[in-house]
Amino acid sequence: MEVLLGSRRLTVGSKQLGLLTDSSDFLGQNEQLRSRMAADGYLLLRGLLDPGDIAAARIHLLQNLAANDQLDTSVSLSEAVIKTGAHGAFLGGRTDVSHAQPVLRVVEASELFGFFSGFLGHDSLTFDYKWLRVVGTNGFTGAHYDIVYMGRGTQELYTCWIPLGDVSYDLGPLAVLVGSHRLESYQRIRDTYGRMDVDRDNVDGWFSSEPLEIAEKYGGQWCTAEFTAGDVIVFGMYTMHCSLVNTSNRFRLSCDVRFQRSDEPTDERWIGEHPIGHYAWGKKPGVTMNDARERWKV
Repeated sequence: MEVLLGSRRLTVGSKQLGLLTDSSDFLGQNEQLRSRMAADGYLLLRGLLDPGDIAAARIHLLQNLAANDQLDTSVSLSEAVIKTGAHGAFLGGRTDVSHAQPVLRVVEASELFGFFSGFLGHDSLTFDYKWLRVVGTNGFTGAHYDIVYMGRGTQELYTCWIPLGDVSYDLGPLAVLVGSHRLESYQRIRDTYGRMDVDRDNVDGWFSSEPLEIAEKYGGQWCTAEFTAGDVIVFGMYTMHCSLVNTSNRFRLSCDVRFQRSDEPTDERWIGEHPIGHYAWGKKPGVTMNDARERWKV
């Protein structure tokens, strides 16, 4: 299967783009899960969530898109076919959608709290802000660390990426640069880009829109997978990740949520009934990542 990673056309299962390892067999074995996270920087957990809950959240979101004239209504709503001229959207600030009960049943599922409390060895909490995404044709996310967006609390914070429905390769699933959180060759990146704060520094958040150039220069392998409803992937703040390009005519629906121990400090931007979010980033002309990387020499 050929896919697009940035502008590069790659074959899934090749040296340049491998397959994610399923860690579902380790569920409930928290020491093994922690060891795998330390080694790989991510955990792919298939079937963690109820597919029925995923379906209900997906329908709610699709109905909202249809009401806003974003879907081709000549085909089944469930197909999420994009209407001509429509485009993707980031709905993180739209609490009427992201905090509707069908969506909250997924993104704040008891299975997630149970998993993270066991994995972290303490009661867990999740950020109130939800990063809900509707990704259209040619849409993708560039390579980045999450720490640059939410690094003011504990460093032991984890992202959980939840596909809201099946995600085939052509829809642009998540990809992870395995080893980017620990390989010595990435230390300079962690010490420069990894210490950035997009609100404080007003620098582009993506490290690169061409993910393959990072692996070619610093090592590690990009890996991806197809997902079915109920699957999730969990990774830490210093795991470089991105998404493949959505080359289909359908929307990819997904949501990112964050979890941490409840007794550790939180990033104030993402907590509360009305989180402030990014209060400065992008509000005035900022520094391009190319300029920042030249300064950092990475």
